[in-house]
Amino acid sequence: MTEALFRSDPDLAAAPAAVRAHTPEGGLILDRTVFYPQGGGQPGDSGVIDWAGGRLAIVSAVKGEGGAVVLVAAGAPLPPVGAAVTQRLDWDRRHLHMRVHTALHLLSVVIPRPVTGGAIGAGSGRLDFDLPEPPADRAALEAALAALVARDLAVGEEWIDVAALDANPGLVKTMAVQPPRGEGRVRLVRIGAGAETVDLQPCGGTHVARTGEIGTVRIARIENKGRQNRRVTIALDPPPPRPD
Repeated sequence: MTEALFRSDPDLAAAPAAVRAHTPEGGLILDRTVFYPQGGGQPGDSGVIDWAGGRLAIVSAVKGEGGAVVLVAAGAPLPPVGAAVTQRLDWDRRHLHMRVHTALHLLSVVIPRPVTGGAIGAGSGRLDFDLPEPPADRAALEAALAALVARDLAVGEEWIDVAALDANPGLVKTMAVQPPRGEGRVRLVRIGAGAETVDLQPCGGTHVARTGEIGTVRIARIENKGRQNRRVTIALDPPPPRPD
């Protein structure tokens, strides 16, 4: 199993590691990683790996067997098994994913309908809703999102066991995809705290620490994608500068 540094500290952009294995397809497995593997609509991270013998571009990361994270390399050679390396994210791209992912959680708050699909990109994303008619007032949606961002609510995680999740089916907003239950517990992402909580749902992705970090959210498009399916696409303004 790869230690998921991206989960314990999503703001960590670089970290040392050791090469644990190569995959037959030419991928790289480290003992610990800052690279988020593709899943839940969020793309895998990209960046570079440095070691004494060279540098390797990483174009994505995917889930492997047994809890491993496989880094998808662009080219060769790979650092040898056992080598000490430094991994560095393309931070600007990751931070955009974090901002968009958190903003989509807020979108599911202002449109409180079951979610039928979604995707996250670097600066934009979308959710599909089980909704008979498209939202009529785009300006009202943007204002509701802006109000939640402006409250600068804390974004955190907690874990519950599968039995507790099954006893609270309303926590799961997605209709087609259920959270993985293989570990016996499920990660929840909470936006707000106590009486200030506005959202609590299963999610394995990376998020910003507070909603104020999202910035300005615009409703880019609202589309009909079937008799009961309405797609809402959001876009973010350019990111604020990363603190030194």
